[in-house]
Amino acid sequence: MSYGGGPPFGGHSAAASARAAGLPFAGVPPEVRAAVAAIEAREPKHKEPEVSFDPRHVERERFTLRAFLRPHRWALLGTFVLVLVATLAAQAGPRLLTYAIDHGITAREPRVLVSAFVLYLISIGVSVVASGARIRATAELGYALLYRLRVRVFSHLQRLSLDFYTEERAGKLLTRMTSDIEALTNLFQDGLVDLAVHGLTLLVITSVLFTMNAELTLIMLATVLPAMVGLTLWFRGASDRGYNRVRDRIADVLTDLAESMAGIRLIAAHNRRERNVAHHNEVVGAHQAANLHVAKISTVYAPAADLIGLGGQLTMLWVGGAMVARGELTLGELTAFLLYLASFFAPIQALVQLYNTYQSGQSAVRKIADLLATEPTVRDADGARELPRLRGDIELRGVRFGYRAGAPVLDGVSLHIRAGETLAIVGPTGAGKSTIGKLIARFYDPSEGSVRIDGFDLREVTQCSLRSQLGFVPQEPFLFHGTIRENIAFARPEASEADVQAASEAVGLSELLAKKPLGLDTPCFARGASLSAVELQLVALARAFLAKPSVLLLDEATSNVDMQSEAQIERALDGLLQGRTAVLIAHRLSTARRADRIAFVDDGRVVELGTHEELLARGGRYAELVATAKCP
Repeated sequence: MSYGGGPPFGGHSAAASARAAGLPFAGVPPEVRAAVAAIEAREPKHKEPEVSFDPRHVERERFTLRAFLRPHRWALLGTFVLVLVATLAAQAGPRLLTYAIDHGITAREPRVLVSAFVLYLISIGVSVVASGARIRATAELGYALLYRLRVRVFSHLQRLSLDFYTEERAGKLLTRMTSDIEALTNLFQDGLVDLAVHGLTLLVITSVLFTMNAELTLIMLATVLPAMVGLTLWFRGASDRGYNRVRDRIADVLTDLAESMAGIRLIAAHNRRERNVAHHNEVVGAHQAANLHVAKISTVYAPAADLIGLGGQLTMLWVGGAMVARGELTLGELTAFLLYLASFFAPIQALVQLYNTYQSGQSAVRKIADLLATEPTVRDADGARELPRLRGDIELRGVRFGYRAGAPVLDGVSLHIRAGETLAIVGPTGAGKSTIGKLIARFYDPSEGSVRIDGFDLREVTQCSLRSQLGFVPQEPFLFHGTIRENIAFARPEASEADVQAASEAVGLSELLAKKPLGLDTPCFARGASLSAVELQLVALARAFLAKPSVLLLDEATSNVDMQSEAQIERALDGLLQGRTAVLIAHRLSTARRADRIAFVDDGRVVELGTHEELLARGGRYAELVATAKCP
């Protein structure tokens, strides 16, 4: 859905591209409109994702490959039918060769030889057509599964609570969305299908060998099978351990990369580039060592399997030649037997080599399953009700909370914020100021006590109806890739151009944008690194203003700007706070003084509560803080 006359958030239209280049956009010329329409008609259409974004949704069924493929079982069945046809057609050749040798060449019957040749060509054609259809069907289904899984994992990440992201490394999550899903896709496209191809090939060849000469087949199996089974069991155990190490090292590489990219300014400021390269070299080296370990295992297995196969062929040539000499086997049958035997060992080796793909995919399945099994800690209760339009009366009753068990951050906090009131929360670092705001937004639930708005316990209402009436401005505003217009309209993508303009003017952002050639269409790159601190904060305030919240939460909104910028932001706050309940988590006392009341929080408790003048007159902790800051 577009808004403000522009493309969807983060998208690009011809008009937007022209604005970004500083050029006027006059529309698509008439002479190329038909071509443009034809190109758009060929573009793939993606339907709305079939997932639930309800916070109450939990993945009840453990994610497994079988459960994941179950909805596509008929498509898979069709694929395996094509595999069966291609395999039978491909393995018809040696039997036709037997017929041609014994009944055509030996019997000197040219017509038989021609018939066998024509049938051989037909079998090759059928095999090629069936294989091509199978490859196309497999690719289409594989990419459909990849799309579905990416949406499912991303949707689950959207549902998880904030505590998950404070404890989990970003690089590890990137691994789940990238290499793990790719490994699972390879397991399907290259692993399972090739397993069916080689498995059916092995089954067909074994059946044909038994029908040709059961005695020779049993000798072959007794000679080759025990050694091949023992070698395979060793390879399975060794590669299983090796691929688990590889998956873990991939996560380490992506984690280190993500952290380095996020902290590149700090790295440059402290001249850590060389040392960071050295550290990344160690991380990548561990990944290389894990892969080399797996490669060494394969280098042992592959030659050993080839040796067993060659030994089997030599044995069959010796035994089969003796049987031909005794008249127990025809020359054509021996030739076909040896051809089938060569084809017999190829799928065995391919199946074992596929175990690498299987192990990588199974490791990815386990890791994705663990992620999907993670439940959000903040969930809507069964029967949770929708909040009506809020007045904004907030009450904390005996709230206890800690991010980790045994380490309380808030200890029995009771606090009442009247509807329409602005409350500033001040105190030393780590006292629990921001935690109060997070509980009001229900990013977390208290371990004891309750948080209520207009008398409603937040654990008994839906998160969507609560968050739709809250405005949140963090200490470090986050801007998404796109334009300033799109970032302002983030909470209301359907907002009109006039609404976006009004929000910009209300917080004083329009004055700064007037100095930029593209105005609201100014692009935001790398989290808004091209904008100043005051511009970032004003965009965040305009975003909150456009959302029209009943309750506004500001977490140290002026702590990262200079005094002049602070005055500009505080003027923007005057319009933003009017007519709504606001909680200001204040670092600077000049911001706190604008509030109707001030709560001083220390060691997880509200130790003082009152107006600026009342707290100064009381001569307590707040008065000491004011005196220390030399704030009159």
